[in-house]
Amino acid sequence: MVRLQTALPTRYASAGPSQLATWIEQAKVELGSRLIILGHHYQRDEVMVWADARGDSFGLSRIAADQSEAEFVVFCGVHFMAESADILTGPGQQVILPDLNAGCSMADMADVDSVEEAWSTLAAVTDIDRVIPVTYMNSSAALKAFVGRHGGVVCTSSNASAVLTWALADDAGGNSRGDQVLFFPDQHLGRNTGFELGYTGEDMAVWNPRLDSGGLDDVTLKSSTLLLWQGHCSVHQRFRPAHIEAFRAEHPGGIVVVHPECAHDVVEAADQVGSTDYIIRAVAEAPSGSVIGVGTEIHLVKRLDDETPDKTVLSLDPLVCPCSTMFRIDARHLAWVLEGLVNGEVRNRITVDEETAAWARVALERMLATV
Repeated sequence: MVRLQTALPTRYASAGPSQLATWIEQAKVELGSRLIILGHHYQRDEVMVWADARGDSFGLSRIAADQSEAEFVVFCGVHFMAESADILTGPGQQVILPDLNAGCSMADMADVDSVEEAWSTLAAVTDIDRVIPVTYMNSSAALKAFVGRHGGVVCTSSNASAVLTWALADDAGGNSRGDQVLFFPDQHLGRNTGFELGYTGEDMAVWNPRLDSGGLDDVTLKSSTLLLWQGHCSVHQRFRPAHIEAFRAEHPGGIVVVHPECAHDVVEAADQVGSTDYIIRAVAEAPSGSVIGVGTEIHLVKRLDDETPDKTVLSLDPLVCPCSTMFRIDARHLAWVLEGLVNGEVRNRITVDEETAAWARVALERMLATV
């Protein structure tokens, strides 16, 4: 997806950290309760220090929705997160993304046109009314709307198990909702959740959007309980079982915690698996003196290490690859959008058209009613 972020004026591009901090602080003071800054856990420290709230994508969107007093919601995250915030906030609120180029490669792997094409293909070979589309929160508003229109639901990494159970369980009338789930955009979260629920590899198939019929024959399309879109997180897919083996060799008795966006062989080798919030709790609850190897984005890992001085928190990946798109948000862009607000100019507002937003809300509300 192409996004057009204009180059920053020289005033911001050439400013040093202390000058930027002064501008941000002054803007926050002047805007007062009209402003709330939300910081995703993966943000760099120079941004997180200004966040009024920190959390994962959906948690921050809920915070934004609850802050009816805030006229401006500056979302330090990526594009799909700002879209979700716009969907959930009220008509008197404006959501701003400091850098329009802060996208999500995983979300972009399942564009709505490709999903519509897959849906049509499935409808030609199976009873499409028995297929429940489920999209991860890490997806565009258009994809959430598609799911809402077709009887599906959104999930997070925290509630994916409950959502898939709902999709394949009986409804209040004793009738099963569906026989199959089309899960996108992250194949690893879908696969790990499927194994957690007792399904086997034979119950799952990967839909490759670059191939005709997803690269699958008709028998597989009809028989697979979980059709997993071939998407992934570029950060979490980097982790390998060898990283865990090396960590255990260096730190006998250490604890390994990974995100469910990691590949299944990594999840199998870990001690604990869970969402970003789960990882934060796991570190907090580990005994003092623990050495904890974490499989997730490096900015969060380093922050956890800094904030728990009685424990050692390490990245399992020695190359400590950051989320490159999340990394685009910096103090320069934050100062730029905040000073714009002070001067009466809303820069980089993110809006979702009402029809798309309405159907996306349907999918989100189904999730909330499910878990």
